[in-house]
Amino acid sequence: MENGTLSLEDKVELISRNLQEILGEDRMRDVLKERNLKVYWGTATTGKPHIAYFVPMSKIADFLKAGCEVTILFADLHAYLDNMKAPWDLLQLRTKYYEAAIKAMLKSIGVPLDNLKFVKGTEYQLSKEYTLDVYKLTSLVTEHDAKKAGAEVVKQVEHPLLSGLLYPGLQGLDEEYLGVDAQFGGVDQRKIFTFTEKYLPQLGYKKRTHLMNPMVPGLTGGKMSSSEEDSKIDLLDSAAQVKKKLKKAFCEPRNVTDNGVLAFVKHVLLPLSHSNEFTIERKPEFGGNVTFTNYEDIEAAFASEELHPGDLKLAVEKYLNKLMDPIRKEFESPEMKALVSKAYPTGKNTPGKKGAAAANGPSGDDEVVPSRLDMRVGKILSVDKHPDAESLYVQTVDVGEDKPRTVVSGLAGLVPMEELQGRLGVFLCNLKPVKMRGVESQAMLMCASKTVGDSKVVEPLDPSSNDVPGNRVFFEEHKSGKPDEELKPKKKIWEKLQADMRVNQECIGEWQSSLLMTELGPVKCKSLKGVPIK
Repeated sequence: MENGTLSLEDKVELISRNLQEILGEDRMRDVLKERNLKVYWGTATTGKPHIAYFVPMSKIADFLKAGCEVTILFADLHAYLDNMKAPWDLLQLRTKYYEAAIKAMLKSIGVPLDNLKFVKGTEYQLSKEYTLDVYKLTSLVTEHDAKKAGAEVVKQVEHPLLSGLLYPGLQGLDEEYLGVDAQFGGVDQRKIFTFTEKYLPQLGYKKRTHLMNPMVPGLTGGKMSSSEEDSKIDLLDSAAQVKKKLKKAFCEPRNVTDNGVLAFVKHVLLPLSHSNEFTIERKPEFGGNVTFTNYEDIEAAFASEELHPGDLKLAVEKYLNKLMDPIRKEFESPEMKALVSKAYPTGKNTPGKKGAAAANGPSGDDEVVPSRLDMRVGKILSVDKHPDAESLYVQTVDVGEDKPRTVVSGLAGLVPMEELQGRLGVFLCNLKPVKMRGVESQAMLMCASKTVGDSKVVEPLDPSSNDVPGNRVFFEEHKSGKPDEELKPKKKIWEKLQADMRVNQECIGEWQSSLLMTELGPVKCKSLKGVPIK
């Protein structure tokens, strides 16, 4: 059916199918009675896009079928404001990578690019008018509202930077400056959307409609995330990597709620199918091939165990490779390979270095690689409360040197003193010493940490119980290379590396999927999964 022959209800059905929630549907209907809807979707240019990005891509295809005018925003400034997830010097390169990747995805699902408008945030967000509106917002918005709005989207830290508090307001202003009727995003952005509906009218701007996708589970059952290697399939993963990750994917028989494989069929493969069919290929002794034409039947078959997880995974693997093949081909060119290498540098492919020299030689001044960190096993010899700060502990720590170091940690009230006394931990030893309320801290105890509402959960990282003070701690693929004598604060090496540090779903520390180790085995935390290391 052509756009011109669609009824109002046809358009509403296409726009809203598979969405979890719509705020302001009445406003959307009012616009559709007069003209086609103008919608924007934005993505912050941080970690590499993965296959979960096909979920919004499939909805963008729906919007275009409904006659919508669609703008895709590459939110480069937002990426930097979100706790420097994209360092300023890499921002332009990562934006170019995102543009190439998103366009390749859209082409792979048959979406004509000439029906879309592509905009970079810095093209208008640095203008005088936009900047003045940001200042106006700061005179209206409370710290509480700004922090609450970004709680599900902006990286949460103990002492948030002002940049993260600005983030929700800028996202709201984008609606006005892009001239749209609706913004599309995940349901994790709901607080930003309600924030926008509250504050934009106070600047004299109209409320927009907000269209929200559900959060599609990752392959491990939780949210699919760029920083959790096991939870996602990268757009450029090989067919062998896809097979390996799908084989490990959580796909419990009868479980239809926390099932990333099944969710991907619902939100991507079926909506994008030109024939509205999804075929499971099986040997005759296992029931033979079966074709489904709607998701409800697939879910029912899986819930009743008529459809086996192994057969479902094999079908998804086949369909997924078909989607990914054109993207892989697009990134085979030397230009695209160079772009990936420069936008996401690692010890193995840092620009300006050659092969083994980059991987095995001493770290250069401009390389942002984990081997520059001097991380060691340390034993906490004593723990006392800071004399002038209730939230701080003062620890004496043996890190394998002639004399112990003094380490100040903000763990009071989060980790009992008796749990720290005598334990082994991981200490970052080449930060510049800093005075904390009058006591100089000479290293940093590394912990896994997450914020839940107004409370915080922290777990120190644990090396092997057989490790001894002074043993080196390293990331598996970045073992070689000499640590800096001291990390220069202005270069923000630690901050840039820390943005990609997490504990994975096995509670093991990692940086860009490279495991945190000592010679005696992996470094883990007690129970936290998929959260940052700080």
